[in-house]
Order: sequence, then structure tokens, then C-alpha cells
Amino acid sequence: MRLGKAFDAVFARRDSAAEEHKASRVGPLLALHGKAQPVWSPRNYTALAREGFAKNPVVYRAVRMVSEAAASVQLTLFDGAQELATHPLLELIALPNPEETQADFLERLYGHLLTSGNAYLEQVSLNGEPRELHALRPDRVKVVPGPEGWPEAFDYTVGGRSIRLSALPEEGGGNGPAQMRHLKLFHPLNDHYGFAPIEAAQMSLDIHNAAGSWNKALLDNAARPSGALIYGAGDAVNLSGDQFDRLKDELEAGYQGARNAGRPLLLEGGLDWKPMGLTPKDMDFIEAKNQAAREIALAFGVPPMLLAIPGDNTYANYQEANRAFWRNAVLPLVRRVSASLTAWLSPAYGQALTLEPDLDAIEALAPEREALWRRVGAANYLDDDEKRAAVGYGARQDGHAQPPLDKDPADD
Repeated sequence: MRLGKAFDAVFARRDSAAEEHKASRVGPLLALHGKAQPVWSPRNYTALAREGFAKNPVVYRAVRMVSEAAASVQLTLFDGAQELATHPLLELIALPNPEETQADFLERLYGHLLTSGNAYLEQVSLNGEPRELHALRPDRVKVVPGPEGWPEAFDYTVGGRSIRLSALPEEGGGNGPAQMRHLKLFHPLNDHYGFAPIEAAQMSLDIHNAAGSWNKALLDNAARPSGALIYGAGDAVNLSGDQFDRLKDELEAGYQGARNAGRPLLLEGGLDWKPMGLTPKDMDFIEAKNQAAREIALAFGVPPMLLAIPGDNTYANYQEANRAFWRNAVLPLVRRVSASLTAWLSPAYGQALTLEPDLDAIEALAPEREALWRRVGAANYLDDDEKRAAVGYGARQDGHAQPPLDKDPADD
């Protein structure tokens, strides 16, 4: 609390003389203890991205952890049950456009989903085959419903100019995909737009930010709401208006703020300084911040242990928390996006394509995968192709017998 504001509240004056009015000057302070309504951040993409991702370290780290982890997952392409080592779709995802790599493109896509609940992809085709993919900012895209209420186009607006992109497959009998693809998270109250995790954590986000701002204000004022300057000349004698203003200006200029911390206060006769401090309980916002941080992490599906939040370490160790993070937060998101991409783009190739995450390439899941390999290798009632399918591989292409999976691949 700034010292000047405290004096404005305590010594609030009327235009007329002080002795002509018998109103308490501490009335405004008492009003602070009354009922007040909280002020929350607006529920829109720009405000939540600014107050959350751009200002809050918990939101920033949670979004980065999920998006970077999901973007790092290697994708395997299948045509039916057959795994494909090379394909134009794999090449497209590996280099979606001249400005971005696969990791850059997918991290942007996942980041939009986490901060907006929506992700919009544009594809550029040549002769009916997709050649480039671009992720568009969600706040610049609006859904254009058709006559039946379902989206038929999207308006992309930037710099006061708009362009309409079709959400329908190419007409005229072609197999080309639609210009735009809209990926969204479930929203119970909206048919056209998704619901972002950061929006569900909005109250906790505001509490966390407010606690940080309050602590900063306390540090700027030596962790005290200044104090009270008492004029002890008697009830019948009050300071004149000029004396009041001069005294307040001198206090603000010479004793307020961090740069004047510890400076001795020189008082004239009849003045007495009564410092007012906060109790340790009043200054303890750390637990409030930690609780808000845990709720933010909960909204994103990130175990608090991975965000270095104390007080909620319910996992036996860091590795278990990391596996839970991958299983509960990352892989479901990767599978959702992979299924949407293939449903959108596979008609252009005339194949029943499926993108699946390569679980063997995820280091955090290595112990689980090792146990699966051992169990499958010991299953003598399965032939080689069935064992390959059980661990996520396609059938053999050469038709020759495959050695039984009776040992750990790490032993090869």
C-alpha cells in the first residue's frame, strides 16, 4: 500500500473546515472490510494469453511442457495394417512449410489448442495434393455457419482485411481436402468453438497473479502498509489545509518507496509516528499461490511435481509422475490431432491412412514398453505377425518367417 494513498484515506478532508464536520476520517478504511466483488480477467483468447501465457510462469511452463512433449512424439503412418516407411504425407508433416519444421508446426498447433481450445490449419494444394500446411492464429479466425448451422467456411481477418477459406471438400468430384481444418476441444455450451484449459483455470490464474502483485507491493513498502502520523496537539486543534498538504507532500517525497527504506523520520513537535505492520499470517501468500498453481496444473493435466510446486507430491517418485504426464496429458492429445490430420488429408492420396504415435520412441515410457515386449515375447500362442501387431508394428512385407520375440530388443 502506498503511503500517500493511506494518508488520502485516513486524512480525507472536506472543502470546509475540519472542525465543522464530525465525520470519521477512518470511514473509508472501514469500508475496505465490507463485501466486495472480485474482478476477473476477460474470457477471451487475447486476455487469457496475455494474463496467462505471457505473465504467469505456471501457465507458461504447463503449456510449453505439453506442447513440446506432444510435438516431439514421432508419428508412424499406416495404410490399413501396413506400416509405411515413406509417403508424401510423412514428407508433408516433416516439412509443413518453408518457415517451419515438424516440431515448430506441431508445437504451434498444440499451443493454440491449450490456450484457445481451437486450432485452425490451412492446406495449400497443387494438382489436388497438399503441399503446405499452416497454423493460423485462433483470434483471427471466425466460423461461418452454413444454412444448416454447421461450419461451411472460415473468415481469416488481419490488418482490417478478410479472406474466406472453405471448410468443405473440393467440389467437382475431386478428392482434394478442404482448405481449412478446425480442431477443437470439447465445449459443452458452444457448437462451433472449443473450450481451453486455461479458461477453466482462469480464477486460479487471477489469484496467482494477484498474489504475486501483492507481494511485490509489500516489498516496495518494506512489507508494511506505511503507518499513521498522529497530531497530538489536542482535540480542539487541527492542522490547517496548507499544513496538511505540506506534511503529506514531504512524507511522499522523502520517506515513501523502496529507495527511502530505513530513512529516519524527522518530526516536528506535536507529531507522533505509529507504524502499522502486517502479521506473518497476513503476509503469507505463498500457500495461496501454491494452491492456485496446483489448480492451474490440474487444468492442464500436468502433475504439480513436474512444475516444482511443493505440497502435492503424491507420486512415489519423479519417474512415475512423468509417466502419468505422458499417459494422461500428452498421448491423448497426440492421438486426437493425428486422427484429425489423417481424416482431413488422407482422401487426397486415395488411401485409408492412419497416423499413430511411436510409443517405443518415448523415453519416459521405456520401462512400460520393455515390460510389454517381454510379455509378448513370452506368449508362445501368438505368431510373429500377431506379436508385431501387439507391440504396434505392421505386418511383414516379405512374407518370410520372423524370429520369435522371445528376448528383449535391448539385448540385440
